[in-house]
Amino acid sequence: MYRRKMKKASIDMSKITEFLNQLYVEKPLFPLVIPLLLVLWSIEKWVFNLSNWVPLAVAVWATVQYGSYRQRIVVQDLNKKWKQLILQTSPTTPLEHCEWLNKLLIEVWPNFISPKLSLKFSSIVEKRLKHRKTKLIVTVLVQERIELQEFSLGSCPPIFGMHGAQWSTAGDQRFIRMGFDWDTTDISIMLFTKLAKPMGTARIVVNNIHIKGDLLISPILDGKAVLYSFVSTPEVRIGVAFGSGGSQSLPATELPGVSSWLVKICYDTLNKTMVEPRRRCLALPPVDLRKKAVGGVLHVTVVSAGKLSRNSFKGSSTTTSTSDGYGQENHHDMGKDFHTFVEVELEDLTRRTLEVAGPNPTWDSTFNMVLHDDAGILKFNLYESCPDNVNYDHLASCEIKLRYCTDDSTIFWAVGEESGVIAKHAEFCGKEVEMVVPFESINSAKLKVKLTLKEWQFSDGLHTLSGSQLSSRGSQFGSTSNFQPRTGRKIYITVVEGKELLEKDKSGKSYVKLQYGKTIQRTRGATNASQPSWTQKFEFEEISDGEYLKVKCYNEDIFGDENIGGARVNLEGLVDGVVRDVWIPLEKVKKGEVRLQIEAVTIDDFEGSKGSQGGLIELVLIEGRDLVAADIRGTSDPYVRVQYGNLKRRTKVMFKTLSPQWHQTFEFPDDGSLLALHVKDHNALLPTSSIGDCIVEYQRLAPNEMSDKWIPLQGVKRGEIHVQVTRKVPQLQKKVSDSESPSSRGHKISGQMKQMMMKIRSLIEDENLEEVSSSLTELESLHEVEEECIIQLETEQMLLLNKINELGQEIINSSPSLSRRSSSN
Repeated sequence: MYRRKMKKASIDMSKITEFLNQLYVEKPLFPLVIPLLLVLWSIEKWVFNLSNWVPLAVAVWATVQYGSYRQRIVVQDLNKKWKQLILQTSPTTPLEHCEWLNKLLIEVWPNFISPKLSLKFSSIVEKRLKHRKTKLIVTVLVQERIELQEFSLGSCPPIFGMHGAQWSTAGDQRFIRMGFDWDTTDISIMLFTKLAKPMGTARIVVNNIHIKGDLLISPILDGKAVLYSFVSTPEVRIGVAFGSGGSQSLPATELPGVSSWLVKICYDTLNKTMVEPRRRCLALPPVDLRKKAVGGVLHVTVVSAGKLSRNSFKGSSTTTSTSDGYGQENHHDMGKDFHTFVEVELEDLTRRTLEVAGPNPTWDSTFNMVLHDDAGILKFNLYESCPDNVNYDHLASCEIKLRYCTDDSTIFWAVGEESGVIAKHAEFCGKEVEMVVPFESINSAKLKVKLTLKEWQFSDGLHTLSGSQLSSRGSQFGSTSNFQPRTGRKIYITVVEGKELLEKDKSGKSYVKLQYGKTIQRTRGATNASQPSWTQKFEFEEISDGEYLKVKCYNEDIFGDENIGGARVNLEGLVDGVVRDVWIPLEKVKKGEVRLQIEAVTIDDFEGSKGSQGGLIELVLIEGRDLVAADIRGTSDPYVRVQYGNLKRRTKVMFKTLSPQWHQTFEFPDDGSLLALHVKDHNALLPTSSIGDCIVEYQRLAPNEMSDKWIPLQGVKRGEIHVQVTRKVPQLQKKVSDSESPSSRGHKISGQMKQMMMKIRSLIEDENLEEVSSSLTELESLHEVEEECIIQLETEQMLLLNKINELGQEIINSSPSLSRRSSSN
């Protein structure tokens, strides 16, 4: 207990030491106090007594000094807090210099920032070039776009805040405003173009650029992201040359209009993406999972709107109203005749709500939307529908942007009231985010929406654009080939069903056409045009350059099939053996979705897995059971039409049965084609009707292995087909070596190689590079077999010569006369 009291009573020596040090700095003469005290002590000892008042004076002096020291500490703390308060509450702070930022940027720009930004902006430029054309410039590629061959921002960084930077406040949001000046001749952007006749082709080289403007930068979500934009449209100048660059380039005046065309593209891109109030987002996640998002599925719910007024949309403020919160405003000029709806836009995909009357409409309409990138812009257009007019009046619009973050989260942001910022963060897929966004230029009217990012689709890395790939994509001869590289995987796409494809009062058969690369396949026509069901499976060879699957829906008509919508499906990032079941919303139509099941399968690399030379597919159609009754009597007259690539066969008709017995065998050359069975009901007078389809999988069968299985029929409620399928792959090398001499085999292979060379020449003349590639592969295999024949012939020749020598020696040894002659010689 005594020790605890002593600890409490003890003096904090650190504080005393800090006080003495501070006192020594402020009072350099303080060390003279000690000799002075010694003098006073001597006086008090030998002259007269000072012990009564000297200690009191010293204590008073020390107390005054310590009090002034504490007062200075408090004043410094108050000054710091005051400066911080002024910084946070002042609408504008003084200018601050940015020399340190520009010096740092010079060091890190060439090797770190420039390569990353070059890769990022190259994809943006490519997307913009797809939708831009001029009269003098036409496209090289089949897709009618200019080809980007090289993109590099160089080693010269932009200059930030040449005249300083300052913070400003708009509502609750803080902004930093600084100048941006980028004037560089080190940039290298090369475009390959095909010019209008008779000018031929040319390479456009952008070798200098100058962009100057004022930037606004704002941190959001507690520093998890930064928004940036230009205050107004910046000044842009672009220098253009022709040729391969350097001293060999021609001036831009050789082709008038190109420089202004590129400047217009740059102006349009900046105005639509990062000029106030449109802002871009830079995410700063704490974790980087290093995954590249290539698409996503988004559910958008348009909930309601509040404080709508005709006069406010027309720019008038004469409407009197009373408000008691969001969505609780009563306008005397708003009646039941004021009907509004919202149209949601995401790229080429549009959906619209129902029409609702009143100033505070509630829709609660949910839409399935698809992203084709790691970011997107949702645009909400508000329309008024007039009962006496077929046209709609556009009242206002607002935007919500979203972006994928590398920690698997999603950021949503929009422009708030008085140019403020509304930002939300969804930490994981499936989390619902609610936002109340004001319409542009009309802060009184607001729209309430709910957003849910259901899933992000990621690239598997094979299709990710890299700098080397970007610079090597151009053709050495100034044109691109039709060759599309394959990955060796098969993609199986099942078109299951559709919904809301047509209005309920329309009739007819609808079908779906699929295009992947140059391969086009289509489903059969389904009778229920509004809610059709197909359940048909198709096979494609996967293409390695990120090719989209194009889906188009049609309604059959006597005067021509009607296009009822289309869509694009990104097939990147598919996992082997995992079926992706997804509803695809149709683009450029008001509604309609198609359900697809997508699966990627890697075919095993055993002999004959992709078709074998001389191999056969043997299919035995045994029987069927529980088939659908197609006749009025409750029976069917079933037969099977077999389709293998372009080859078609059919079985005999089994009359009046739902369990037919065929027991028929068919053989096809093994070339890897799709093997499909179409079960039909035979009619003598009327057209045949379908009672089911199925696909026979044989690609993953081992050579000469038979598979016996029942296959359920697709497109119908019930029914199965019993089949046996075998891949007959002869052992060519072993069988030929036993029954065929190497010389005749070599002559045969030589003839095949000559025919293959003639075929390759004709394919080159026809510019069919895909077939050329496969023919070259076959030629290489024939060359390898020929080398084996040559080695075998040389071996047999050596064995034959040795055998002749041995026989000759035996003859000489067995004949005495010959042996004496040989010895005498």
